[in-house]
Amino acid sequence: MFDITKQYATDTAAIHLKGLDGEPLYDEGKPVQIVIYGPGSQAHAQMKARQTNRILKRMEENDGKMKAAPFEQQEIETAEDLASITVSFENLVYPPAQELTGTEKFKMLYLDRKLGFITQQVVKASGEWGNFKSAAKKPSETSSASTSNI
Repeated sequence: MFDITKQYATDTAAIHLKGLDGEPLYDEGKPVQIVIYGPGSQAHAQMKARQTNRILKRMEENDGKMKAAPFEQQEIETAEDLASITVSFENLVYPPAQELTGTEKFKMLYLDRKLGFITQQVVKASGEWGNFKSAAKKPSETSSASTSNI
């Protein structure tokens, strides 16, 4: 019988960023990456719950009708959501946020419209289960990434 637990997704994955030209980014030969929590993780589930709650609140405020938030609010919500599932930046420096750490630094990068191509890549990658492939690990062998690199 096939042991389906060999298909467990990892909690995190490093997303190798691409530049505006579509080419992978490197810093001195090292990949420029953002490590994020994936769709099977608790952090991702909490983000999805917040998104659902925002939708329900908007519907409640609009007599049950679906109404989109203003664009600027959508940008902020996306940045907050991505920041909440970001573990670390690897080989990536974001000078405007050099005094910030953790989710505030991540959020600031995701809000930078001139770097919106990065936000777009992380949004896409965060929902793709294939990015979180396990090397046939069982749950006891899969551990959450540390946030000490923030």
